[in-house]
Amino acid sequence: MSDVSLMVNGKRVSGAAEDRTLLVHFLRENLGLTGTHVGCDTSQCGACVVHVDGKAVKSCTMLAVQASGSTVLTIEGLANGADLHPVQAAFKEHHGLQCGFCTPGMIMTATDMIGRHPEGLDEATVRAELDGNICRCTGYHNIVKAILAASTTMKGSKGKAKQAA
Repeated sequence: MSDVSLMVNGKRVSGAAEDRTLLVHFLRENLGLTGTHVGCDTSQCGACVVHVDGKAVKSCTMLAVQASGSTVLTIEGLANGADLHPVQAAFKEHHGLQCGFCTPGMIMTATDMIGRHPEGLDEATVRAELDGNICRCTGYHNIVKAILAASTTMKGSKGKAKQAA
């Protein structure tokens, strides 16, 4: 057993985990953060995407002990209280989900994608970057539409913040 210490969703957490425990299982089983889903355990579906030190990571590919000392953001930490994050709001507004199983991973991937493309996104880029995220219910149309809308909203809000400063 190893001690794992992380900053998760702004809170310092720690716990003991077997050396073979995946980050996704540590988050779900040790911390009770079940928004991060286990879909395939082979890193193909993207349902387990979280942010580790500011980058999207499939948490089924990382051991909890590897993440020790890192800052982790899960879907539970994305909203600001009752106010949805712009990506979450866009998924809601544009019906970017059906059963919802892939949605946390899609949203975390989209948040990372938008952050890496502050100039904005186009449909081809969104579709290419969603390659590692599988949705078995939709044809991705509304997911792409939601990500594009969130990108526009976030790009606009950054511009307004700069003008106000």
